[in-house]
This record gives sequence, structure tokens and C-alpha cells, in this order.
Amino acid sequence: MGTGNRTRLIAAVIAVWLPGECCFGFEDGDFQFWQTAVASLDLNQDWTMAVEEQLRFGNDAGHLYYHHTDLGFVYGGLADWIDLGFNFKEIFLEDIHGRWSRENRPHLNITFKGRLGTLDWTDGSRFEYRDRETEEDLWRYVNRLKVKLPWEFTRFKFRPYVADFVFINFEGRAFEQNRIFSGVSFELTRDMESELYYFWQ
Repeated sequence: MGTGNRTRLIAAVIAVWLPGECCFGFEDGDFQFWQTAVASLDLNQDWTMAVEEQLRFGNDAGHLYYHHTDLGFVYGGLADWIDLGFNFKEIFLEDIHGRWSRENRPHLNITFKGRLGTLDWTDGSRFEYRDRETEEDLWRYVNRLKVKLPWEFTRFKFRPYVADFVFINFEGRAFEQNRIFSGVSFELTRDMESELYYFWQ
């Protein structure tokens, strides 16, 4: 394992133990803690592999109710302004009665990226199949728009951004949810980036 790969692996392990993202469930006054760790590895000039782990704690951040693992491969060889991602996500979710269920979610991602003036932006389209254990299976489309502002602060390169995620079902009720994010990204090391944000759902 090369030095760069070893550094990425160590950074990913550390990230699992660092504080994740916090959010508030305003409908019931619940305080939640979401922790996400992502590790990526360049396989060659065109392909990147990434794995993401996320834990969600509810009931005033004291009870684990959600966990997912997302493994994906991204192809960037078509052009500088587009990436293709092929992923498989496995989700475990606890319902209000304390019963756990599993969902398998393969998804295809098409991400456009570029610069508008001094703003860096990405616009991703995700097509996912939700193979659910306790409910009917369905297809869903997610649009993910993210805009990074041009300013950077301090040696950690704090950089503000805004994002909007829209979830549309292909069956039943079409519009499912909308998440609006406002936050900052920053670099802890050369190989490790973190984010702190607020989101409204």
C-alpha cells in the first residue's frame, strides 16, 4: 500500500470517530446526531472507488436508529464536466416499534460540474431502486444541486456552500421531500475534508 493510500485509510478511520453532522427534527423537537465518513481511492486515471458509512442517532442523540453503507465506483473519463457513478447502498432502519428492517438500494449517478464566474457548482441526478423489506419497492429520482462560494478562510480553507436536494418518487406520491443545506467545508489535512452544515427538510 502506497503512502498516499495509507494516509487516506488512516484519515477514514479517524473520521469515523470524529463528530459528524448535527440536525434538529423540529416536528417533534428531537435533537439528532448524524455521523458520516467517506473514504475514496483512485483506481486509475479514470476510475475512483468510494465507500460511505453513516450512522444516525435520535431521541436527543442517544439512540441509534439508522445505518447505511454505500459502495460506489465513479468514472470520470468521458469529460472534465461530467462523472458517472455506479453504487450499491445497504440501509438498516429501526421503526417506531423498535423493529429493524433492511433496504437494498442500487443507484446510478450522473453528475455535471463546472464553474459559473467564481462559483463552483455540481448538479447531480440520481436514479435509485429501493428494494425494501417491509414496504413495496419503488424507483426514485434525486436531484442534488450544490454551489460553493469563492471565498476561503483560515489555513483550514473554510469555504461556504449552499445545496438543494429534491426527492421525486416514480410511483405513488411523486414529491417526497426537499432538503436545503447551508454550511462550510474545510480541510483537516491534505487528504481529509470535513463539513459543518444546517439543513432544513
